[in-house]
Amino acid sequence: MTARARLLSVVVVVLCGAIGVLSSTQTWFTVTLSAASTHDLEVPGSTALPVLAPLSLAVLALGAALSIVGLVVRYVFGVLTVAIAVLLGILTARLAVTHPVSAVARVVTDATGITGDVPVAHLIARLGVTVWPFVSLAAWVVLLVVGVFVLATAHRWRAGGKRYRTDAESTVRAEAAGPLDAVDSWDDLSRGEDPTSGSAPR
Repeated sequence: MTARARLLSVVVVVLCGAIGVLSSTQTWFTVTLSAASTHDLEVPGSTALPVLAPLSLAVLALGAALSIVGLVVRYVFGVLTVAIAVLLGILTARLAVTHPVSAVARVVTDATGITGDVPVAHLIARLGVTVWPFVSLAAWVVLLVVGVFVLATAHRWRAGGKRYRTDAESTVRAEAAGPLDAVDSWDDLSRGEDPTSGSAPR
């Protein structure tokens, strides 16, 4: 399990970030106005929760960087992953459960020209929620778990970033670190090395 911890963490963090980015483009709420209207208003995730897209992109970057960073930075990234997961989880849960008018006010204002949460609330006949806030919330729960997993197992990961070290140093550290995992094998292949040979080419 230790040999696969880094690969598992990278894949899950990137997947959670990708779900967040996708969710930011999807409809989170539908609004029916009390005045006669021909269609419902759709509120995307990026409007309902403005920090969703940038923080999801940050999660993607963290996941990708986990494959190459050293021990200290792994802990820093683990803490950042947990912090982002908690923040987005709280904000997403609040929107999914309470359906605040503030989450849809911008779209209603653009459609009617009326501003202010109270006036906008009087215009809304029905405020419906789609599945996407709950999908996002599930992703943040998973992200929190994997962030804690990173903090618990990072000290046992094989050192990354081999392409930035000399061949001799890479060989010595590889012999001391034990078997390769999938991420390290890709690093070796990208440099023209045979990951099964146990040594760098002469």
